[in-house]
Amino acid sequence: MLVYKFGGASVKSAEGIRNIVKIVETVDDKLFIVVSAMGKTTNALETVLDFFMKADRRAAIAKLNEIKDYHCGIIAELFSDSASVVNEISSVFNEISELLITCVGDDYDRWYDRLVSFGEIISTKIVSAYLQQSGVANQWLDMRQILITDSNFREANVRMDESLRKLNEFADFSANRIYVGQGFIGSNLKGDATTLGREGSDYTAAVAGNLLDAESVTIWKDVPGILNADPRIFPDTVHIPELSYQDAVELAYSGAQIIHPKTIKPLENKQIPLYVRPFSTPNQAGSVIKKSIEKPINVPVLIVRKNQVLVTLRPRDFSFVLENCLSEVFLILNKNRVKVSLIQSSAISVSVSVENNRYLNAALDELANDFKVSYNENLELLTIRGITDEIIKTATAERTILLSQYTRRSARFLMKMLE
Repeated sequence: MLVYKFGGASVKSAEGIRNIVKIVETVDDKLFIVVSAMGKTTNALETVLDFFMKADRRAAIAKLNEIKDYHCGIIAELFSDSASVVNEISSVFNEISELLITCVGDDYDRWYDRLVSFGEIISTKIVSAYLQQSGVANQWLDMRQILITDSNFREANVRMDESLRKLNEFADFSANRIYVGQGFIGSNLKGDATTLGREGSDYTAAVAGNLLDAESVTIWKDVPGILNADPRIFPDTVHIPELSYQDAVELAYSGAQIIHPKTIKPLENKQIPLYVRPFSTPNQAGSVIKKSIEKPINVPVLIVRKNQVLVTLRPRDFSFVLENCLSEVFLILNKNRVKVSLIQSSAISVSVSVENNRYLNAALDELANDFKVSYNENLELLTIRGITDEIIKTATAERTILLSQYTRRSARFLMKMLE
C-alpha cells in the first residue's frame, strides 16, 4: 500500500496531469492518490470568497467564471471527448454559483471552508477521469465524507478513529486498486466542510498513510527533494538526501515550506517513511524523512518566513510580564488565531514575531486594553540551523536586524524585508 500526493504545481496544466499518469502507471501496489487544487485555484477561490463576503455577487461570479474557463481549458487539452467531464465540472461550478447568489456571507471561516474546498473537488474529478481515459482504473472519493475533523474551521484537526471507520466504509481495495481523493479538505461531525490549513494536502496524505498502514508516503514536488534553502531566495542550494522525523519537525516549525507542520506526527506514530521526490524527473531518489538516518545534516539550513510583524507589549503599570502577564498574552493571541514564530522577553516587556494575517488587528486591539502595544510590519524571520560566522554574515549582509536570538546550533534574525 502506497500513498502518493500531487500538489497544485503538479496539476496546474494538462502536461502535468499527463505526467501523473506516467508516474502512476509504474505502480503495481495498491495506491491511494491525494491531489491538491490546480495551480493557483485556492488563491483565486479566496478572491471569490472576498467578493462574496462584501456582497459583491457580480464580481464573485465573474471571478468564478475565470476559474471555470481555466479548468475547461485543461479539460479540452486532455480529453478526446470532453463533453461528459465538462458537464460534471459545470455541475460543481453551478453549485458554487448557487451559493454565491442565494446565500449571505456571515462567518468568514465557515464560508472559507465551504467555498474554497471546491478547488480540490474539481481537480480530482479531472485527474480521476483522465486516469480512467488512459486505462488506469480508479475510484474517485469525496474526502469530505471520509476525513472527519473538529470544527476549527480553516485549521481543522482530523479525528482519526472516526476517519478510519469512514475510510473503511468508502474504500475497498479488494474491489479497486487505486483511489483518488482530495487533500486539504474534510468535514466535521455535522457534515460542514472543513479545511486543514494552507498546504494541508501533505497532512491529508500523512493521515491517509497512517489510517491505511501504508508502506510509505510520497509527496511529489517541483524540486529535486529537500534542499537546505529556498532556491528562489538563496543561490547554491544543497540537496539533503535524508532527515529524521525530529529534524523535519524542527524545520517545519521554523517555516520550511517543503512540508506541512502537521505532517510528521501521523507518520512517526507508525514509523512510515515520507519521500519527497521530483515530479518532473520521477526516477530520481529525492529525499526521505524517517526515524533514523545514517548521516546527520552537515550543511547549514536556511529558512525564511515572510510577512512577519514584531509586536512589543509593555504593561501600563510596570508589573513583571514574565510573572503575571505571559499567559494572558498568549491566550489572546491563540483566541485570535495569531501564530507566534519567535518570543523574546525582559522584566517589563515581551516581544513576539507573528504572521500578519486577517486576525492580527483584532488581537492587537484586545491586547491594547491592558498593554502598551507597538509593532513593526513588513519583516521576515530568517532561521539558520548549523551556524557559522561566515553564513550569518552572508545571509544578513546589508540587512536591518530588529531582533536576534542564538542557541547552540541555531540563530534567528527578524529583519526588514528587502525592497
